[in-house]
Amino acid sequence: MELKFQYNKTSLQALDKQLQIRLRALPTLKNKESALRMEVKNAKSRISEMEKKLEVIIEGEGDSLMMWGEFDESLAKVKEVRTHDRKIAGVAIPELDEVILEIREYDLFTLPKWYPGGIERLRKLIELSIELELIRKKYEMLEYARRKATQKVNLYEKVQVPAYDAAIRRIKRFLEDEDNLNKAAQKIVKTRQQKTAEARR
Repeated sequence: MELKFQYNKTSLQALDKQLQIRLRALPTLKNKESALRMEVKNAKSRISEMEKKLEVIIEGEGDSLMMWGEFDESLAKVKEVRTHDRKIAGVAIPELDEVILEIREYDLFTLPKWYPGGIERLRKLIELSIELELIRKKYEMLEYARRKATQKVNLYEKVQVPAYDAAIRRIKRFLEDEDNLNKAAQKIVKTRQQKTAEARR
């Protein structure tokens, strides 16, 4: 990162201020990145846990797949999915509150006896599927935020802080050299003035 600056005290103060801002922000950014990394890991394990749970339920339905072939799918549909946002390290993540199914009225006497139980099993499958989708979305959002936080930490730590440090050192050296030259010039002028004064005596 090539910083543009001038070799004067105003520029030195401005660069120092920017450096201090980044140094104060770094611990917070590192904590955020660490928290996001942990949440990403938790979301990932939750996804595999939910996928296994869903797989077990679907495998358990293997014997009754023939019955599901005669099931009227229009009996149950998702009416509403209620969620709320929860902040994790500054990132708003949707959390599932409830899934509201709309169950159409049906005649218990004309349809197979297993329909009420089937509707309940279907409800569980739908809720689990929607929850799994939300967790996948949560994972993607957290992973994106974690990558951004990591990039910012790296930008500050490996690029900006060293660049500001180097620029501040260069300005300080320049100002010190300039000060030394001024002192040397003043000394030379003073010596000449003394010699001129002595010569006049």
